[in-house]
Amino acid sequence: MSRLRIIARETEVKRPVEKVFEFFGKAENLNLITPPELKFSITTPQPIIMQKGTLIDYRIRLSGIPFSWKTEITAWEPPYRFVDTQLKGPYKVWIHEHIFLSQNDSTIVKDIVSYLPPGWLIEPLIHKLIIKKKLEHIFDYRQNKIKAIFK
Repeated sequence: MSRLRIIARETEVKRPVEKVFEFFGKAENLNLITPPELKFSITTPQPIIMQKGTLIDYRIRLSGIPFSWKTEITAWEPPYRFVDTQLKGPYKVWIHEHIFLSQNDSTIVKDIVSYLPPGWLIEPLIHKLIIKKKLEHIFDYRQNKIKAIFK
């Protein structure tokens, strides 16, 4: 049986927590911090009012394969935290916690994703050979874009 996986990143930006949260609280900004090869697009009509219970539909390509993805905002605690949870998509489980910690004149942006890839018995092999590397690339890209946007 496969176990829940975790990927986490932490980035410090020189902006107040309210401004940083405001950026992340706009769903359309997700496109700015997602690698272009994923061909990410939001299909939910915009603007999207972010709050607990908001549903967002996306299209994304993973390894060239198109997927529909639907998430729900399952926690909304401005300006310090929100959580999006996959309802439909390429993973068996995907829970992305966004945490914003105020620190002096800066904000620590934390991404913590708990996920379970598909694959059943061969999931550990698929994860090791493909998925872990892809997710590390996506979140490294995201971390670098966040630094560039808030420099």
